[in-house]
Amino acid sequence: MKYIGIATQQRRNNVKSLMLLLFFPLLLFALMYIGCFVFFLLLSDDYDYYNSFLQANNSFIELYLWGAAILSVWFVIAYFMNVRIIDKATGAHTLDRKENKRVYNLVENLCISCGMSMPKIHIIEDPALNAFASGVSSKSYTITLTRGIIDKLDDKELEGVVAHELTHIRNNDVRVLIISIVFVGVFGMLAELSWRLLFSGRRSSGKDNKNGGIVILVLVLAVVGYIVSILMRFAISRNREYMADAGAVTLTKDSMALASALRRISGNSTLRKEQSESVARLFIEHNPPERGLKAMFDSLCATHPPIEKRIAVLEQF
Repeated sequence: MKYIGIATQQRRNNVKSLMLLLFFPLLLFALMYIGCFVFFLLLSDDYDYYNSFLQANNSFIELYLWGAAILSVWFVIAYFMNVRIIDKATGAHTLDRKENKRVYNLVENLCISCGMSMPKIHIIEDPALNAFASGVSSKSYTITLTRGIIDKLDDKELEGVVAHELTHIRNNDVRVLIISIVFVGVFGMLAELSWRLLFSGRRSSGKDNKNGGIVILVLVLAVVGYIVSILMRFAISRNREYMADAGAVTLTKDSMALASALRRISGNSTLRKEQSESVARLFIEHNPPERGLKAMFDSLCATHPPIEKRIAVLEQF
């Protein structure tokens, strides 16, 4: 196995993250331009490529401005509301310091040891063993723990889990994942809207084949963009889990504590409240159920390496 320093791995992942963040808007605008061109090509009687190209150029300028404005609004909402949206999806709420000084002391000690600001601490009232970090800035960074993981792990194990999530924050993993979730949401929304337009159009009238073809075109482009964006996001996620595990060991100086915690989490991480795939991938352990061909796709695009491999790596420290 080739060993790489944590600082080097952080630098590499940050470069990949920047490329990823640049890729999403470029992909969206490229698909918009292709859509414009094919749209005018379908409207032309003789499939005039040259005129379709000219019309697409003119229309794309307007669409680009509208698209940039919509993306900006989408980003502003995500930036200020992401933690609230995730809390609503998971049922999390603020953990009162008086209610659990043990957790606050563990988090504070780790933050002091690495010189970072104290994140907010939230809890999900669920017996499952899981945790995740969220937020895009120092004011919104949050570590969320389930009731089960607080009650069932000892101090050393819980410290390892908290250190793992703090490393995600320190390495800007949570910022990248949340921003990428926002972009995936754009493509998902576009695909769903196109799907609804397609079938509502079929119900209302089956006479205009060109309009149906245009809606199908938008749907195909949206689905392509959605799939590619997911694949690009997943491409860098697995290594980030290994890096967060390594960062946790650096903070706690105890690799076996996190390994022990992961063993106890394995098989007990599924929350009673079903989570969307995007939110579920924020958790320290995400193991989607096996479902035939979809299971193969989930395995290919998994954001988390198998927990057994993570434990094996930790045992080598």
